[in-house]
Amino acid sequence: MNSTAKVLIPEKEWLIKNGNKKLGSISKVKKGYLVLCNGKSISFKNLAEIKDRIGIALFEEGIKQATKDNVEQISHNIYNYPCKSKPYDPLYDVQRKLPLYTKRLKSRSQHCAGYYIVKFRKGWVKSFCPKLITLERYPFQGPVKTENELKILLRTANQKCNN
Repeated sequence: MNSTAKVLIPEKEWLIKNGNKKLGSISKVKKGYLVLCNGKSISFKNLAEIKDRIGIALFEEGIKQATKDNVEQISHNIYNYPCKSKPYDPLYDVQRKLPLYTKRLKSRSQHCAGYYIVKFRKGWVKSFCPKLITLERYPFQGPVKTENELKILLRTANQKCNN
């Protein structure tokens, strides 16, 4: 089979194509990967096994390209904290220790650059560049500069809640 896999959701779901013809899909599941093709589903343990048995070309390149695209989306920084969009009117709130910015020049709605965890009724939730009003209304922790730091912060907050 001379097929390629196009990334739909990075590291979660791919579309198998042969030229312009769609053949099936690959999905990440708890115990490996599931390939759906011609109404049949086949389970695999890892991506290498899929490549060996089905022979999908350029599989790793599609994944690498998708992760590079994700990194390029977060290219704006305020005080070394990443933000979603081009920041206008950046300032650092010294009392609350928050990097603030607006998304438009004349906007009155302020956002906080960086990664945060916010505690809602159901528990702690990850948040990237939340609105300042959200952080004023709910308990939060942050900001942190990377997603890895965010995961550690979330894990420790959940452990404190469970104990």
